[in-house]
Amino acid sequence: MAVALIMVLVAVGSVLFHLLSPWWFTPIASNWTYIDWTVGITFLITGAVFCAVILFMAWCIYRYRHVPGREAEFDPERKKLESWLGIFTAGGVAAMLAPGLFVWWQFVNVPHGAAEFEVVGQQWSWSYRLPGASGKLGKSDPQFITADNPLGLNPNDPDAKDNIVVVGDDLHLPVGKPAKMLLRSVDVIHDFWVPEFRAKMDLMPGLETRLWFTPTRTGSFELLCAGFCGIGHPQMRGNIVIDTQADYEAWLQKQKTFGQLRAAQNGTTVQSASK
Repeated sequence: MAVALIMVLVAVGSVLFHLLSPWWFTPIASNWTYIDWTVGITFLITGAVFCAVILFMAWCIYRYRHVPGREAEFDPERKKLESWLGIFTAGGVAAMLAPGLFVWWQFVNVPHGAAEFEVVGQQWSWSYRLPGASGKLGKSDPQFITADNPLGLNPNDPDAKDNIVVVGDDLHLPVGKPAKMLLRSVDVIHDFWVPEFRAKMDLMPGLETRLWFTPTRTGSFELLCAGFCGIGHPQMRGNIVIDTQADYEAWLQKQKTFGQLRAAQNGTTVQSASK
């Protein structure tokens, strides 16, 4: 009886802990409420199964407890019970997978007209690139990576020259507009994660991954690397600042293009050499 009672308390206590503990998500700041719903469905199904199994075990302990004079029963197969278990298990797994597949399909299919930005991960910092006047992101290649060109942009590509480059600073985005993030790494595997956006995706060396989201409120939101990438991993942080359109345009006017940065670097080099 004591063991059965403890198991019942475990089930009841787990439900109360889930409802009363402050584990819940941070307030969402993008369009991906679908992800919260999917996680909620998973918690509901797995929690119900957990409680059902624990309570069933408690009932079995009580129902088949030792009683003087009772003989043990041997009942190795119950086809009807096995069939019902198979049906409920398949139904539960399908109920968890279906919403996830639906959300994933939306997550990887970027809406038409979304503005493109690039996020580059490098041990242990974040860099960003935005289209310039041409509206296009220029070509890049690891062979062009140098101390003066950390993103590896092709200096001979006209589209790359007017790209806005942000290194060691915050990335600003306008509120209410879909943003398509192109993600790449120049060294090891990183993971782009902004908890308030419910946006998370790996950055793979040699590949370009992507995700998209629509910011729904202004503010500053912390960008984390959610994949262990070396000794400096805990310090690989940044900020995504969501502005009104006017504030975003004002910030954009203050940024330098790749061509301007190259010209300034060359000018500094020439001046230093002349001295």
